[in-house]
Amino acid sequence: MSTPKADKPPLKSLPNPPTQARLDDRLMMCGGSLAFGLAIPWLTGLYGPLGPSDARFWIGFAGFIALAFAIWGGNRWLLFKQREHLNWFAHPLRKLLMLVSANVLYTAPLTLAAIWAWFHIAGQPVDVNALKLVVATNVICVLFVTHAYETLFLIRERESDMLRVERLERARTQAELGALKAQVDPHFLFNSLNTLGHLIENDPASAREFSDTLAEIYRYVLDSRQRDLVPLDEELAFLRHYHRLLALRFGAAMPLQLDAALQTAQWLVPPLALQTLLENAIKHNEASAAQPLTVSFSLDGDRVLARNALQPRRSALPSSGLGLANLDERCRLLAGRALQRRTDADMFEVAIPLLARS
Repeated sequence: MSTPKADKPPLKSLPNPPTQARLDDRLMMCGGSLAFGLAIPWLTGLYGPLGPSDARFWIGFAGFIALAFAIWGGNRWLLFKQREHLNWFAHPLRKLLMLVSANVLYTAPLTLAAIWAWFHIAGQPVDVNALKLVVATNVICVLFVTHAYETLFLIRERESDMLRVERLERARTQAELGALKAQVDPHFLFNSLNTLGHLIENDPASAREFSDTLAEIYRYVLDSRQRDLVPLDEELAFLRHYHRLLALRFGAAMPLQLDAALQTAQWLVPPLALQTLLENAIKHNEASAAQPLTVSFSLDGDRVLARNALQPRRSALPSSGLGLANLDERCRLLAGRALQRRTDADMFEVAIPLLARS
């Protein structure tokens, strides 16, 4: 397929569905940092003989709270950064070692430096035992808080996975119903039976082919019900059957062009995806022997591009408008990428993301 001209608009994704909000831990961070900043100095005796009447007490009071916020915020940043690169399921041991190492190597030196400075500010001799106690307490508290964060993340990821499975199941069911409705639609059946009756009387061989092709269409729809993805070559075979049925009804009014590279491509695609695009082109465009509607499919890296000329119908066929929206939802859930569309003055193009076979 030739490269699109520079003046053509870029492919555009369909609108994003609502996504789950990121974890909002501001209240937990502020409350926890304040609690640790107040409690740990009292419990470990860092104030010594200093009381509220001494200005140094308030310097320490503010400093310990600032230290707690610095420890919490720093470890939180390290935790979030690690989550971008490591997860418990792929690298559990490395994840554990990195978490503990980051917590200890950040918290311990920071606490040690801050408490050492506090003893000098307070004019007290360095209490090594108190120093060790505060460092150990801070490290233990950080590990506990990190564990709480990870638990919250895992709970949210579990909820997100359940929601994703539910959305995928709903999208797949809707796609099945849409495909079945398209085939058992009264208009479709009426026209198909009329076509079959005409062929039986005038062309028995084509009538047999029409009946066999219709049976193949139903078989594929039913066989794909329990599969989220199918090999691209199976989807192409189904597309040919569906197009052959249209050709037996409408003759040469709807040419189909398939890029040779598609025939040997080792990819997976959502079932009924290509048929949905062909059906969408037919529903919204005029097609006749005098003005054929050519629909082409080609391979573009890890996408299939479907293109057809814009020949808008004078009177549109019945359509729910959910075909592309449902396909887009399934692509987002299965491939992590959306459909992309481009429309210019005389051409409509849709790109379907593909997944590599494992």
